[in-house]
Amino acid sequence: MHADGTNRNRLAFGVVTAVFFMWGFITVLNDVLVPHLKSVFDLDYTRTMLIQFCFFGAYFLMSLPSGKVVSAFGCKNSIILGLAVTGVGALLFYPAAAARSYALFLGALFVLASGITLLQVAANPYVSMLGEPHGASSRLNLSQAFNSLGTTLAPQFGGLLILSGVLAPEALAKLDASQQLAYKLQQAQAVQLPYIGIALTLFVLAAVVYLFHLPAIDDIEAHPDGAHPYREALKHRQLFYGVVAIFLYVGAEVSIGSFMINYISLPDIGAMSEAHAARYVSLYWGGAMIGRFAGSALLTRVDPRRLLAAFAGIATLLVLTTMLTAGMFAVWSAVAIGLFNSIMFPNIFTLGIEKLGPLTGRASSLLVMAIVGGAIIPVAQGRLADIFGVHHAFVLPFLCYLFIVFYALRGSRTEPARG
Repeated sequence: MHADGTNRNRLAFGVVTAVFFMWGFITVLNDVLVPHLKSVFDLDYTRTMLIQFCFFGAYFLMSLPSGKVVSAFGCKNSIILGLAVTGVGALLFYPAAAARSYALFLGALFVLASGITLLQVAANPYVSMLGEPHGASSRLNLSQAFNSLGTTLAPQFGGLLILSGVLAPEALAKLDASQQLAYKLQQAQAVQLPYIGIALTLFVLAAVVYLFHLPAIDDIEAHPDGAHPYREALKHRQLFYGVVAIFLYVGAEVSIGSFMINYISLPDIGAMSEAHAARYVSLYWGGAMIGRFAGSALLTRVDPRRLLAAFAGIATLLVLTTMLTAGMFAVWSAVAIGLFNSIMFPNIFTLGIEKLGPLTGRASSLLVMAIVGGAIIPVAQGRLADIFGVHHAFVLPFLCYLFIVFYALRGSRTEPARG
């Protein structure tokens, strides 16, 4: 019976990990949308970052409702619903592109991200608790590694299908007004086919999950809604600081990825086209994938707090390095941050829900809500970039990583709940 249970858990782990891959792929396509829509709609950096604001703002608005959905319907049904909602959001890119409406693009992103929020609330704690407690960080790192495989492939996919037809600014300037309008309409419509393909893939994956038996996890699913208030969960030190750490980590990671193409295409940094720069975004996310596969193995031997402190410390130094240098040295310093981002989210998440028992479902919703940092920090960095330039705006991720070092060393310690 124990062997049968282990095999069922492994199969369930494999199915849910496919979901991790898809939401990673979709999320990082935003890094291609940022420069693409900036050009199509002639946006400044602050308005461009509304893409990330709408996408990650859904995490803030939809996390608590998603927690109620998981409590009411269980993880399996919540994952199916999350995949379906994400697919609908992807389909909405078609009319948004046809109308060449930035507002409709932002609305489609919000719907798409609402589905991903439900997936995050259901799947992250599910994987963490699908086995022995001591292996939680290792399991979630492994699933997140496949999430990072999606984030690695997405910029290549997006660069090929969305950015390949982008004209250089000097070539665009040579077109007359009617030609520029036709070009921008064509560029807006370049997202239609890729997102229809994504929608169909999500609907197929939802059908696969529907046909598969996923074991129930009592600590997540077996408690009536409202039995364990969110304020009770936040009395636990490791969760309270964990919410802040997730907010800052996701904000830093998304900001760096969002600015990567514009940053390394600058004349004094990488001096390359946006399509070429998209390859470096793949390397940034590819580093996270490699780090998570390696981290999954390391965490069977190394304390997760120590590993988190080491990786956050190195990321802090790399951000400082890219701010103080230029040329390809600055490019590779920025790209290398991805490797050390790798284990941060899964480690912060598992440390945040550690020893919370029946509060785990509530804690998961709060941690996923904190992903709203991906909405706030990029907009703030966009404002800094408009004022001081993209190079100096990296001071914001630098400060974010410093807090994560604190969380690893002090803030993640489990103590009795505060009164």
